[in-house]
Amino acid sequence: MSLFNVMDIASSGMHAEGVRLNTTASNVANANSVSSSYGETYKARHAVFAAEMKNATDAQAPLGTKVNVLGVVESQKPLQVEYSPNHPMANEDGYIFKPNVNVVEAMADMLSASKAYEANVQVADTTKRIFRRVMMLGQGR
Repeated sequence: MSLFNVMDIASSGMHAEGVRLNTTASNVANANSVSSSYGETYKARHAVFAAEMKNATDAQAPLGTKVNVLGVVESQKPLQVEYSPNHPMANEDGYIFKPNVNVVEAMADMLSASKAYEANVQVADTTKRIFRRVMMLGQGR
């Protein structure tokens, strides 16, 4: 395995965790938003990752597998419906709709994504230091 493959794998991990951090930030930012209809209410989103299995199972391919972001999906958990007839966003029946975001779960997901991003940065940094050492060997130092 070339060290360039390590950098590619680490950068795919950083990209994927960046998408995960963005979706989590969106969930936290919209956790307290309110709507007057079910369809207009924000729904929690989650990034879906998958390994590049084509390369992982190909014997000719280099070792290691990148991660792909397959997409961002909306949570199917039910929205929070609250009877609040005096709320300015209440519908004609007096109900308001709140997102299905659990802030505690979102914060735990954000910490996990942050640590995974840091781990990928560490892999890239270590690889860069190895490159530098190899370059110094070529200079006779």
